[in-house]
Amino acid sequence: MALGPRLDLRQTQSLVMTPQLQQAIKLLALSNLEIETFVAEALESNPLLDIGEVRREAGEDAPTEPGEHDSAPDFDGEAALDVADHAIDPEAAPGDMGDWSRGDGPSLSSDDLPDLENRSAEGPTLAEHLSDQVGASAHDAREALIAHRLVGELDEAGYLTTDLRFIAEELGAPLAEVERALALVQSLDPTGVGARNLAECLALQAKEVDRYDPCMARLIDNLDLVASGEIARLKRMCEVDDEDFADMLAELRTYDPKPGLRFGGGTEAAVVPDVLVSPTDKGGWDIRLNEASLPRLVVNREYYVELKAGARDKASMAWLNEQLGEADWLIRALDQRQKTILKTAAEIVKRQEGFLKEGVTAMRPLTLREVAETIEMHESTVSRVTSNKYLACPRGTFELKYFFSSGVAAADGEGASSEAIKARIRALCDAEDPKKVLSDEALAGLLKQEGYDLARRTVAKYREAIGIGSSAERRRAKKLRAMGG
Repeated sequence: MALGPRLDLRQTQSLVMTPQLQQAIKLLALSNLEIETFVAEALESNPLLDIGEVRREAGEDAPTEPGEHDSAPDFDGEAALDVADHAIDPEAAPGDMGDWSRGDGPSLSSDDLPDLENRSAEGPTLAEHLSDQVGASAHDAREALIAHRLVGELDEAGYLTTDLRFIAEELGAPLAEVERALALVQSLDPTGVGARNLAECLALQAKEVDRYDPCMARLIDNLDLVASGEIARLKRMCEVDDEDFADMLAELRTYDPKPGLRFGGGTEAAVVPDVLVSPTDKGGWDIRLNEASLPRLVVNREYYVELKAGARDKASMAWLNEQLGEADWLIRALDQRQKTILKTAAEIVKRQEGFLKEGVTAMRPLTLREVAETIEMHESTVSRVTSNKYLACPRGTFELKYFFSSGVAAADGEGASSEAIKARIRALCDAEDPKKVLSDEALAGLLKQEGYDLARRTVAKYREAIGIGSSAERRRAKKLRAMGG
């Protein structure tokens, strides 16, 4: 067989993601505030872009019933310029994205996106610093959700001034769970945050360095006597001599009474929601985007005509057409982003209506795939839409991703959130008789009576995930507490 050069003609198909599609996907992952930064930069670079007033379409104020996302308000206004009927999907073919996705259209490089990593020259805020730690410290998503809410209630010094009972009632969660979430927040850096008063703040810092002995505890409990200078009385109460008391005071002065002030923007760190949900008189839900943080863009057609009349050569016309195409593309991409977020949020509200009405104990199991299939989008699109986006409802403000959790089978066939199951296991263990500690088999039997069919090994897995010891460990612990040990 002779070897030699040969020319073959082959036909292949490939899916090429255009620069415009790549940018549209990136826009999905940005929050409204990050979009505002991006739009501000676009306004500076493109003379044809202008800020337009928000104008609602007729009938847009009609409430949105859970699940009826097709009737959700379309925030088109002046920004709707021949928008495609379908939402952005990273798996869609380039031709399905509308005229603005053609490879020969306007091209925005990644340099045009705002530098999100360096969006705060002063470093992270207290809320950002704490929120970054919650995920790694929480036993489960339920505890993380409550902890994030508590973080949002801290003042600029790091103190919690809101009554825990109020937060528990608003979330529909047992007070004991909110207290455990507070303990989690108080374990975060910087030490002392989450305290409800100065004494608790100092006590947390003393415990951190293993100096919270009975003497130090009495000193911290009587800070008013320190302020009034009643040293002799304090020494008698603490049962220490002059040298030890001086050491204790010196130690106390090294603690930070306002640990939250190490970070900037304490009071400005409150999360700005992207989606607003409120109940209607008819029992449904009004679901809309937060337009207060959502800039509106329009193309200044009059200025375009003026510049076109003054263009004297092909290069000027080419530049002008490029600016017009880029402006049209950005407006369409932003409009598609809004519709995609709204459709996703409406489906989440439909699935988690129990949480909105009854609280965290009624949260249902939900996955990204289930939402994606219902609204006919790709799972990765839903993942981007729910990332770094917040929903404000009567129970508070929550990140969209917290409405997703795995589930277990229930007798009614609908299933129950694994977080709700974990809460039930915790409640059963907390209420058990010290003389009759429940085994995993017994827990599984009690849960089955309530309609949850779980195997003993599954119960053990959930029990371990929330930090509850085995029946033998709990029996020993309860016996020691009964003995005062």
